[in-house]
Amino acid sequence: MTYTESNKQFRGMIPTDKARRGLPFVTMGAAFAWLAVLVYASSNSIVTLLVDIGRANPVAGRNAITFCNLLFLGSLISVLPMVAIFHRDWTREKLRRLSRHDWGILTVSAFLSSAVTPGLFFYALEHTTVTNVVLIGRIEPPLFLLATWLFLNEELNPWAMWAGLIALIGAVLMIGMRGNGALFRFGAGELATIAATLSFIASTIVTRVGLRGVPLGIFSIYRTVLGAVLYFLVAMYLFGPAHFQDLFAPVVLKWIWVYAIVVIVIGQFSWNLGLKYARSGDVSLATSFSPLAAILFAMLLVGEDPGPGLIPGGVIILIGIAVGQLGRHRNRQTRRRASNQAMEHESKLNFKGA
Repeated sequence: MTYTESNKQFRGMIPTDKARRGLPFVTMGAAFAWLAVLVYASSNSIVTLLVDIGRANPVAGRNAITFCNLLFLGSLISVLPMVAIFHRDWTREKLRRLSRHDWGILTVSAFLSSAVTPGLFFYALEHTTVTNVVLIGRIEPPLFLLATWLFLNEELNPWAMWAGLIALIGAVLMIGMRGNGALFRFGAGELATIAATLSFIASTIVTRVGLRGVPLGIFSIYRTVLGAVLYFLVAMYLFGPAHFQDLFAPVVLKWIWVYAIVVIVIGQFSWNLGLKYARSGDVSLATSFSPLAAILFAMLLVGEDPGPGLIPGGVIILIGIAVGQLGRHRNRQTRRRASNQAMEHESKLNFKGA
């Protein structure tokens, strides 16, 4: 395969040559990637802040802005920008191509990724701090790499593994330096965070195994809508019909748009533009700073104190980020050398003589 032929496979997923010509496109993409990462890093704090606002403005003595109301109504609102972006994927021709196996995997993925995982994360935020949720969530990168190695037979990237483990050590240090046995004190919120992380990994594995041929638009919209419905039914079964009685209370409808516009609309819009125009290295660098950004937002928005371990733990997390970036740089150099050697070999084979 020639260089030109291989590039054709990526059209539609990366910027066109016209977009690549000017530095402003790349700069704009990197800026949107950073904006998206900052928005998503602030999401847990925004949710907690909105719940606190609901607690201060009760409806008949109840907090109407509950985690369940935010999750369910926010999921429904998130469908609107998805339909605007992906409506072209919902054609009869594309829907007919999906088999029963595809729909079954879609349903399992929707239940895990759009009902179980966010439900557990919201439950965790209800029972522990945003900082704890962020720090304990650092178990995800190394566990995800191990899962893809075990279940998908993907190559285990040692640089990425070391980066994840180093960042995890930094998170453990931040928790441990709080004292009072914080490192060994696991309550409902901490356990829910671990369960949510495992559910997220499982949903990702299921998706990557069974949905490689499913259009992104069908996957995204179906997963969100069905996940919201399943979450609603499970919550109704567990907590009773009165659980969503304040779903359309004025205070909920007033503040849900903060969550919807900031986290859903701006977050998704910025992320899509970042993926379209930014270089992969810019995107990976931005996402690497997500945990530190989330901790800073927790300090600024909800007044959480990460404790004396913020600086030493943060430094270790930064070292993990540096290791990950170094590994990506080494991998790019290795692939570039291999590509150059292949092209040299091909040119020699194609040489016809004088």
